[in-house]
Amino acid sequence: MHISSPISRRWFAGVVLSAMSAVAMAQAAKPHVVVLATGGTIAGAGASAANSATYAAAKVPVDKLLAGLPELSSVAKVSGEQVFQIASESFTNEHLLKLGQRVSALSKQADVDGIVITHGTDTLEETAYFLNLVVRTTKPIVVVGSMRPGTALSADGALNLYDAVSVAASKDATGKGVLVTMNDEIQSGRDVSKSINIKTEAFKSQWGPLGMVVEGKNYWFRAPVKRHTMTSEFNIDDIKALPAVDIVFGYSNMNTTGIEAYGKAGVKALVHAGTGNGSVAAQAVDSLKALRAQGVQIVRSARVPDGFVLRNAEQPDDKYDWVVAHDLRPQKARILAMVALTKTNDSKELQRIFWEY
Repeated sequence: MHISSPISRRWFAGVVLSAMSAVAMAQAAKPHVVVLATGGTIAGAGASAANSATYAAAKVPVDKLLAGLPELSSVAKVSGEQVFQIASESFTNEHLLKLGQRVSALSKQADVDGIVITHGTDTLEETAYFLNLVVRTTKPIVVVGSMRPGTALSADGALNLYDAVSVAASKDATGKGVLVTMNDEIQSGRDVSKSINIKTEAFKSQWGPLGMVVEGKNYWFRAPVKRHTMTSEFNIDDIKALPAVDIVFGYSNMNTTGIEAYGKAGVKALVHAGTGNGSVAAQAVDSLKALRAQGVQIVRSARVPDGFVLRNAEQPDDKYDWVVAHDLRPQKARILAMVALTKTNDSKELQRIFWEY
């Protein structure tokens, strides 16, 4: 295009600047979602497209992860930070604390509307529940992963991440606690657990999903009623360290070696993943009672995937001064026990906390 006169050139320049300004304003008006990357399968890569179960996790940095999904720009203004680059089975308490502190700091920023955490699936449920307990915000926090690396045929990570950003940018996700978006479902970070290791529909809740996300739109069916985020009595800003809490597994012909070893290691609480309704083998009862007499809290949970432990059923919890884990799986009971012990070592208070969270 040839523009001859000075007036025409000024007019054309004004049109271009106006158009650029309109685009900038439209982008600025979109919600700002920060993606915190921690590694995992969603950042993994396999040797070939046929590798969906054998691959190396935590290979793709967050900038490349986001650049590979340009559709995100239509949903929100997205920025990314690389917090860790690890497989999630290697998460430690220190990783939990660092991540929680960063999420808390971002949630206080006026220019941040939502936060997404990309995470390996192996311990994703534990991190989601931890954040649900300790980050005091109503802003959407969404944890997301994938069951297949991005290099695989039918990789699920791209759509999971798109859904996560979409949910985090949504006003209707406000105040619902920490969420997990996988396989088109919106799950509660408290309830959800990984139930199978080779299918994309791996994450399930015994109480069902909170909703669905389809083509960027949320459809809600229920709301979480347990205490979380802004209604929680816990605050990551006040937690500098997490006490040692471990898990011992119940099984037929079990011995007491693990129980006694954890006691010698100085644990502050021990979660017993019992059979059935949190049953404890007769030969293990005295060892657990001995630990409780030394001041170690005993939390009775169930190894049953959708277990629900009743107080004073199977074991006289009142008599032994034990705590029951309610409907929490052992790995989540450990998370709640660690957080609760930063506030109290009173068993009655701990039981109240297990009922309420």
